[in-house]
Amino acid sequence: MPHFARDIFFEYCGITVDIKEPYTFSHYENSDPQADMVIAISQSGKSASTLEAMRKVQDLGRPVFALTADPQSPLGKASDCPLDILTGIESVGFVTRGFSATVLNLLLIALLIARRQQCLTESQVEEYEAQLQRIAATLPLVIARTEAFIRQHRAVLQNGTRFVAIGYGALVGVAKEFETKFTETVRVPSSGFELEAYMHGPYLEANAEHVMFFFEDRPDARSRALREYMAPAVAKTFTLTLAKAAQDDQTLALDVAVDHHFSPLLLIVPVQLMAFHIASLKGIDLAVRIFDDFDRVLKSKI
Repeated sequence: MPHFARDIFFEYCGITVDIKEPYTFSHYENSDPQADMVIAISQSGKSASTLEAMRKVQDLGRPVFALTADPQSPLGKASDCPLDILTGIESVGFVTRGFSATVLNLLLIALLIARRQQCLTESQVEEYEAQLQRIAATLPLVIARTEAFIRQHRAVLQNGTRFVAIGYGALVGVAKEFETKFTETVRVPSSGFELEAYMHGPYLEANAEHVMFFFEDRPDARSRALREYMAPAVAKTFTLTLAKAAQDDQTLALDVAVDHHFSPLLLIVPVQLMAFHIASLKGIDLAVRIFDDFDRVLKSKI
């Protein structure tokens, strides 16, 4: 999730962001003494590994902000400053609203810092805020176009046995969330790759059962060249783009012009909708809980 915001922190604020997996950080890494700000992220606020990592930083006398949907959770209460993402507690097991809200809050934090440090002019910040308003206003249209696209390609999506997503820049985060959400819900092998990384080995796995998705905010020559090359070798290749016009009927064009770093807020929506609908097409009832004792047995959550 933090991958979405890392580039914008650097580009707009000149701030380097290090992303840490909490368990690995707690047991195998040292805290960076040069770090000015530490943000612990857990939507539920009950992640045992995130809480452990936060306490490791606090034991060194460093304050920690907690980005969470529940400020009264163990993480929220133990943090030095809980930051509420204002979604409330999601009742479904496969979160969507909280994911998007966390990404949005990270972007807003970056813009706030850029404004305070005068890295951006007031007019630039206002333009970015206007883009965020435009994204919110466009969501109903994005949903409608995505659902029509799913109906159009129902057979391919229903029969898919291996899904692969490709992204670049800020859209690598979309590809990685695709991997997570499809694995959780569609429950067939699913992976997300950075564009160039896919070209250095993973492409050799491709076969006629694969369904591939290419994410772009605007026409990208490198991404399209890869799609054209892979098309004969796989079951189907799709492009999901913010561009105005679709290049073919395998392209979902959302026709929204926003800054590249904001594009994940829109392109994550088709991922979330496809995950639900493809799971339903495959006969998976997501309301039926599985591995219900997982957190209790593995003690992954408090």
